[in-house]
Amino acid sequence: YAEFLHCKGKKFTDFDEVRHEIEVETDRVTGMNKGISSVPINLRVYSPHVLNLTLIDLPGITKVPVGDQPPDIEYQIREMIMQFITRENCLILAVTPANTDLANSDALKLAKEVDPQGLRTIGVITKLDLMDEGTDARDVLENKLLPLRRGYIGVVNRSQKDIDGKKDIKAAMLAERKFFLSHPAYRHIADRMGTPHLQKVLNQQLTNHIRDTLPNFRNKLQGQLLSIEHEVEAYKNFKPEDPTRKTKALLQMVQQFAVDFEKRIEGSGDQVDTLELSGGAKINRIFHERFPFEIVKMEFNEKELRREISYAIKNIHGIRTGLFTPDMAFEAIVKKQIVKLKGPSLKSVDLVIQELINTVKKCTKKLANFPRLCEETERIVANHIREREGKTKDQVLLLIDIQVSYINTNHEDFIGFANAQQRSSQVHKKNTIGNQVIRKGWLTISNIGIMKGGSKGYWFVLTAESLSWYKDDEEKEKKYMLPLDNLKVRDVEKSFMSSKHIFALFNTEQRNVYKDYRFLELACDSQEDVDSWKASLLRAGVYPDKSLGNNKTENDENGQAENFSMDPQLERQVETIRNLVDSYMSIINKCIRDLIPKTIMHLMINNVKDFINSELLAQLYSSEDQNTLMEESAEQAQRRDEMLRMYQALKEALVVIGDINTATTFTPAPPPVDDSWIQHSRRSPPPSPTTQRRPTLSAPLPRPASSRGPAPAIPSPGPHSGAPPVPFRPGPLPPFPNSSDSFGAPPQVPSRPTRAPPSVPSRRPPPSPTRPTIIRPLESSLLD
Repeated sequence: YAEFLHCKGKKFTDFDEVRHEIEVETDRVTGMNKGISSVPINLRVYSPHVLNLTLIDLPGITKVPVGDQPPDIEYQIREMIMQFITRENCLILAVTPANTDLANSDALKLAKEVDPQGLRTIGVITKLDLMDEGTDARDVLENKLLPLRRGYIGVVNRSQKDIDGKKDIKAAMLAERKFFLSHPAYRHIADRMGTPHLQKVLNQQLTNHIRDTLPNFRNKLQGQLLSIEHEVEAYKNFKPEDPTRKTKALLQMVQQFAVDFEKRIEGSGDQVDTLELSGGAKINRIFHERFPFEIVKMEFNEKELRREISYAIKNIHGIRTGLFTPDMAFEAIVKKQIVKLKGPSLKSVDLVIQELINTVKKCTKKLANFPRLCEETERIVANHIREREGKTKDQVLLLIDIQVSYINTNHEDFIGFANAQQRSSQVHKKNTIGNQVIRKGWLTISNIGIMKGGSKGYWFVLTAESLSWYKDDEEKEKKYMLPLDNLKVRDVEKSFMSSKHIFALFNTEQRNVYKDYRFLELACDSQEDVDSWKASLLRAGVYPDKSLGNNKTENDENGQAENFSMDPQLERQVETIRNLVDSYMSIINKCIRDLIPKTIMHLMINNVKDFINSELLAQLYSSEDQNTLMEESAEQAQRRDEMLRMYQALKEALVVIGDINTATTFTPAPPPVDDSWIQHSRRSPPPSPTTQRRPTLSAPLPRPASSRGPAPAIPSPGPHSGAPPVPFRPGPLPPFPNSSDSFGAPPQVPSRPTRAPPSVPSRRPPPSPTRPTIIRPLESSLLD
């Protein structure tokens, strides 16, 4: 039977209907006035008597456009031909009538351009029965005259009279056989002539092609097999009828989720993220960079703190003039500073919670095959995290309230009143860390022009006393060293056109920081890098600036502050309490920085891990029916079936390839011949009227009967049907033989009995004014 691509699902067993369908489709695509189209008509013929070949019937070169054909018809046809015959897996059948000059064959010339070695070109000589009496093509068929590497094969197709008389294929093949056996010039080579021999040659070339491509094909299949083997491993033991399957799968999924969560928190996960910090690394950064930075940024506002101390001393003395520094002022200021730690502490809890939820979502990606299970797992764990949030925050606030409840001035690290005027926290901090290197990394100086050395990256080295930058990370060529004395850091708004995140260093005494610049703006690729550099600068004693937000307060209180500074005794008392507060707050900060991460770790992170390991499974069982939880998504079921089918098909294909490789016969290529005549031949005059009765070639585009184009045949393993689109041009179509005779010869062989090529592009040729336009459907064939 036959099938058209444009009539999917419809099988044609009457080949008269096939012929009619080709005519109708041609008229629909090209119109009624000899129009052309490169759109192919795809016809597949299924039969146990045909070869696995795909045939593409190509046109010869049309010189003069007629009807609705475009002016550049010759160029278009040539491009169409080259599109097919340039393929390396294409076997070209160069079809030439015996009653024309072979040296002028367009088919052979085009084939020579793309196949200079002649390995893919087979000459086919037709119309041997129409040659003038006393002439024959013996020298050509014996490959003595105008030789080709793969030689020539002669065929005799049905005449127009045979076609009109509906001569069947078997009779046509018998007549062809009789012609070669009875002709005195061809009888000695009859076994190498005719449609059956051409079938055999094409089949052998297909076999050779398969054998040549097997090694690469095998490697490709093995690569595909290895790429899906890991995924298929999980599907191999899938048994939908097993009642315990869902229970086992649920247990495995929950256990895997617990393992993945713990690995992401503790580190050493099987999938390490190389693009950003996540899980435990992100929480570690919150504990040791973000939280300390928030504390210091909140704490240090020097002028406001001194003003508060002044108010406290004045209010404690009341109407009296105090002679001694009141310890109640110290306690009031310290308690107020301790209470301010609640904000950064609660913020750190929120950041950890957000990262835990993100980690849960990443771990549930492996549960995506079961949508309800994934959704329920996220919901149950997120709810538990929210429950622990309240308890953790209560404990954090309790820790700070405990510090407020009792001010321990007997602490071993507290400086006491005796040393309050002689020590400062900033000097103390710097002395504790010395001049050690705190951080190194790349930064861009963004506020200096390119001509002055800015707007490009430098290697920065931060120590406890200075910030230096070098040309590169080898640290050989130092560009500048900036002392950290009196420096502060402030945020800079991100530029609209820039993707960089910027912060700036400036001098609190209104001095230039770098050469003639009051600010040194440094740029990073991400906000996380900015926060990390700020935390490192804090360790070196460079604190964030908050003066911009307090300009109004400073102006409102300017007069009073000046009045305070006029009182030497008050100034001494303020300085004393300021040093005491700084000393005590350093003790509190150290304690809080140590206790808050431990509290969050115990009450939040460890508790969530224990919950996932011990209670998650029970809550999943109680939340929904097990069958509902373990329902696969439709996409997953389809993917599993496809993967298993592909895996099995690949394994079977490799077995088949092994059998073919050991059992397939192979015919070596013939030795090269001198075919330079194709390039140097002169074009002869057009054929005489006696030769113009020759039928035109079936083709995707029309052409004069005086020229013939290449007819490629492409070898390609496949089902018993043509696969790629096959150009074919029907003229007045000969009737198909009846279905019982239609498969006597494979349709891909260029002979009149094999009527239907597997694929046919629709176009209507212009009939020659002096000869009938008759389809020779497979005179040119392309084996793909």
